[in-house]
Amino acid sequence: MTQEFAHPISRFPVPDINDLPDDIKEKVLAIQERSGFVPNVFLALAHRPDEMRAFFDYHDALLNREGNLTKADKEMIVVATSTDNGCLYCVVAHGAILRIRAKDPLVADQVATNYRKADINDRQKAMLAFALKVSNDARSINDEDFVTLRGYGFDDEDIWDIAGITAFFGLSNRMANFTSMRPNDEFYTLGR
Repeated sequence: MTQEFAHPISRFPVPDINDLPDDIKEKVLAIQERSGFVPNVFLALAHRPDEMRAFFDYHDALLNREGNLTKADKEMIVVATSTDNGCLYCVVAHGAILRIRAKDPLVADQVATNYRKADINDRQKAMLAFALKVSNDARSINDEDFVTLRGYGFDDEDIWDIAGITAFFGLSNRMANFTSMRPNDEFYTLGR
């Protein structure tokens, strides 16, 4: 059985939570318990359970990895590159998460509009410049990019994280756009 929504959240059938495989249903209900709603990405991607599992395993490996990037840094990467890729879902959803992680109601809109003018530090601006290079012209990355990032205190694992998050959300942005994934209304007001 598929769910019906006032505004479709995907071009594809969205399964009812009760019809999901047990492991996915458990994950979705846990997210709902923590956030008070089910982010539409979980419902839209549940159309293909095996791919959803792989998607969220990789998502969690990147975003929950310990390292020198803060949770806010990671969300900035998502917002800046998702803006560049024209992904409404990820800009809105991760913009909300960025506002919460940074404890700043303005930063997500600033990063989404023009990170170069955002109230962020030079280290974060260098990080976002590199992320956008990975997103738009990865073949031109060279040793000078690493030297620049190291000058801001990033190590090679941090640089990998920036590239990995950018690449993963390139996939995410394309799937969200392809499916016409709609952001939850709740995201628009979180962290404001």
